[in-house]
Amino acid sequence: MPKNPLLATAVAAALTVMVALAGTNAAFADAFFGDTFDDGDANGWTKTGGSWSVVTDGSPAYRQASTGANAKTQTGDLAWSDYTVRARVKPTAFATSARSAGITARSTTMSSYYALVLTGGGAAQLQRVANGTVTVLGSAAVGVTTGTWYDLALRVTGSTLAGSVNGAQVVQASDATFGSGRIGLVTSYAAASFDDVVVETPAPGPDPTGTTPPTTPPDPGSCRVAGTPTGFAAVNAWGRATTTGGAGGATIAVDTAAELLGAIARPEPLTICVSGPITLPAGMYDVASHKSIIGVGATAGITGGGFNIGLPVSTATTPPADAVQNVIIQNLSFRKASDDSINVQMFSHHVWIDHNDLAQGYDGLIDIKRGSSYVTVSWNHTHHHTKNMLLGHDDNNGAQDTGRLKVSYHHNWFDATPQRNPRVRFGEPVHVYNNYYFYNTDTGVACQNNAGCLVEGNYFENVEEPVTNTYAGPAGRCVARNNVFVGESGAPDCSGTVQEASAYYVYTLDDPNSVKAIVTGGAGVGRVPA
Repeated sequence: MPKNPLLATAVAAALTVMVALAGTNAAFADAFFGDTFDDGDANGWTKTGGSWSVVTDGSPAYRQASTGANAKTQTGDLAWSDYTVRARVKPTAFATSARSAGITARSTTMSSYYALVLTGGGAAQLQRVANGTVTVLGSAAVGVTTGTWYDLALRVTGSTLAGSVNGAQVVQASDATFGSGRIGLVTSYAAASFDDVVVETPAPGPDPTGTTPPTTPPDPGSCRVAGTPTGFAAVNAWGRATTTGGAGGATIAVDTAAELLGAIARPEPLTICVSGPITLPAGMYDVASHKSIIGVGATAGITGGGFNIGLPVSTATTPPADAVQNVIIQNLSFRKASDDSINVQMFSHHVWIDHNDLAQGYDGLIDIKRGSSYVTVSWNHTHHHTKNMLLGHDDNNGAQDTGRLKVSYHHNWFDATPQRNPRVRFGEPVHVYNNYYFYNTDTGVACQNNAGCLVEGNYFENVEEPVTNTYAGPAGRCVARNNVFVGESGAPDCSGTVQEASAYYVYTLDDPNSVKAIVTGGAGVGRVPA
């Protein structure tokens, strides 16, 4: 992703395009900058004081390790005015209870900015710092524990300032001292790690449900699996001929969290019809085998929690007989998951994730790992999220992953998702075809650690590094062919040979020049075929 400060004109142009393409998702803010530090550096950030370095803290993060000074780092453009800056912040030590760590907005200099910080005394403070003089504009008790990650968001709109912790607004104030400026990370005699920095423009309108229906929803009374999978979910392997979900079982309707969680845990085949948005308690919830989880109409969705398709994590290196299998998730919106939105793990197989809309989660939107295989991810719209899709979670997990992680990604709209589109380890072949990539500011497909990726027939628009096998960590292998690169897209960085997907299944590529129109017209909720 870009680490150098963005020019104001370039940002304005990018946002104009993004808002136009967002269509029915206009109620969501538009992200125009993001940094996860997964490339191993902090290029573009200017720092002063302290001891800053990129370290591994679960994932790569930017750490300030000293408690002996005020330390700051900034990036962005002085012309940025109305926006929200978000980041995960983990305080690791405070010199005293009055010391703090947090994020800044409208930074005009290293000593003048607005800040949202967590203190060692257990408070969230909204601060104005003018020429080094700190004025507390608002404060709330939130409880702060060192070694714990917190999601901070600081919104600056006109003279209105608001700070949120873990998704809940806790402080607000009015101040007109600074009208524009950069973003930053800050510690005051404290040590902390920072990750997943995102800058968003304000949303043009409220989105009370967390889901926004498209303009042409299907019959709201319908509840069925639409179509059949193509790609790896349709391959005869591991004792299954294809993916049918809950076919042959009962059909039940759910519209509460209790009903939904009870249904996905039942052992028998079921088609589960989800009506309306359902808020789950924070957490990941296990989906048993032979389930079709289908959204009714265009307003069905899940907020707060996520689906886990797979057995509990273990060190097993061969697929167990009771591995979760034969699951379909279709026509659902996922928002604000406390962890992953959808996680597929522990040798789960024959999973089809189709025509969903996923955004604003905490970790991955769709992660597939730990030996899972024969999965198709198709016709999904992902947006307003940084760590999009992971395939293979760790460079040291070859015992479970080698020879597995066979996944097809087709006709997905990766909409301003900076990275992991997907990021791949070990899997081969990973077939990425006929997807539309728009404004992915770090990478499109990153194929690492001996993975083999076949990337063909895609449309890349303004993607900094569309395809690479040298992104971070051990190299993989990739073949990129018949793709379209427009705007400010870079060139593929590929080498090696990869198994052909055609050795496993028959497929037909759409003309890559038509992929943008095909995918934006068909991906997401409410657009399943009749």
